[in-house]
Amino acid sequence: MAAAEKLTTTVSTKGQVILPKAIRQQWHWDAGTKLVVENTKDGVLLKAAPCFATTNIDSVFGSLPFAGKSKSIAEMDAAIVAEARRRARD
Repeated sequence: MAAAEKLTTTVSTKGQVILPKAIRQQWHWDAGTKLVVENTKDGVLLKAAPCFATTNIDSVFGSLPFAGKSKSIAEMDAAIVAEARRRARD
């Protein structure tokens, strides 16, 4: 589908709109995909709904138990570098 190509659809008596196949394929919106509908100054914006609820660090911090001695920042940094090197070799 060309970027400048205009597609049209019709609102049904039930308020339903069929999205053109080219748009659904481009965005990988299969049947059952949940969409967020936003009203903007330019019109209506459709976006795929996030798979997971928004969260923050405070709500999940410490949620996974760990038994063992805590690692220092230097030990964590060294582990990150070692993993990055390992991935670069693969």
